[in-house]
Amino acid sequence: MIKVGIVGGTGYTGVELLRLLAQHPDVEIAAITSRGEAGQPVSQMFPNLRGRVDLAFSEPRVDVLSACDVVFYATPNGIAMKQVPELLAAGVRVVDLAADFRLKSTDDWQQWYGMPHACPDLLAEAVYGLPEVNREAIRGARLVANPGCYPTAVQLGFLPLLKAGIVDAGSLIADAKSGVSGAGRKAEVHSLLCEASESFKAYGVAGHRHLPEIRQGLRGMTAAPVGLTFVPHLTPMIRGIHATLYARLTGEVESLQALYEQTYAGEPFVDVMPAGSHPETRSVKGANTCRISVFRPQGADTVVVLSVIDNLVKGAAGQAVQNMNLMFGLDERAGLGQIALLP
Repeated sequence: MIKVGIVGGTGYTGVELLRLLAQHPDVEIAAITSRGEAGQPVSQMFPNLRGRVDLAFSEPRVDVLSACDVVFYATPNGIAMKQVPELLAAGVRVVDLAADFRLKSTDDWQQWYGMPHACPDLLAEAVYGLPEVNREAIRGARLVANPGCYPTAVQLGFLPLLKAGIVDAGSLIADAKSGVSGAGRKAEVHSLLCEASESFKAYGVAGHRHLPEIRQGLRGMTAAPVGLTFVPHLTPMIRGIHATLYARLTGEVESLQALYEQTYAGEPFVDVMPAGSHPETRSVKGANTCRISVFRPQGADTVVVLSVIDNLVKGAAGQAVQNMNLMFGLDERAGLGQIALLP
């Protein structure tokens, strides 16, 4: 059994990790930490875990976490980078669900996250945990940077086009929408029911923290210069991401549908929908699945890709478990067989 520790177990990604790992056939959850809730039974805060997780929250002590095989960080940005070097030195593998190790440039990190990086020497070693791109590197990784939710949906949507070299990589557009859980489990005015319900708005148009991460990933898919306009939106739903992606065709392709089907053939968590389909966020709720469809409206030179995920699963905790499975040589699908919830 793989002994697992979770640092920051009280947020939405933390409880989602608990939900998935409690059902994992090869996992023993050994520690769940929270400074503010230390001593409180997990099932008292999250009653859906009654009878499945019997631990109490504890202080994030390095000596306790060092006894684990792998530690997940479901903490705010800037926390993991202060503790990870000590855990790696103790032989513990780490999957960070925050942004601490996603960006390879310390200048980019400083610019977008407003703080110096605590261990810049580990940025080169950290493997970006998008399995559909970096599967083999993840298998041998000590430290995995779990991708963000928007970056997962956007990169998986654009990947076949950029790999094939048939679109103008310099004029990509990502118009993405997220449920309110993407803002985290904290009290902020913009995410209150009366503020977010029955409303719809864009935010971060001048620049969102996920922009450099997405650009970095897309640049790894093509030799051409990448230009991306990324506009996120907040929608009045709890979970889900819908990314509508636009690219201009510059090369010939016999069938966009065939291109996407061939690119993702055999991928356990990417579902290319039948031609003409419009994937819905509810079709992936609670599942570690990205559903994609591709269009060429009126046969013109614009490609439109629709990409949907659950921001807390394939966009966070589910992808983290998928990465853990790869790191420990398990079946990539272990613990991730949940069918999406309907209605």
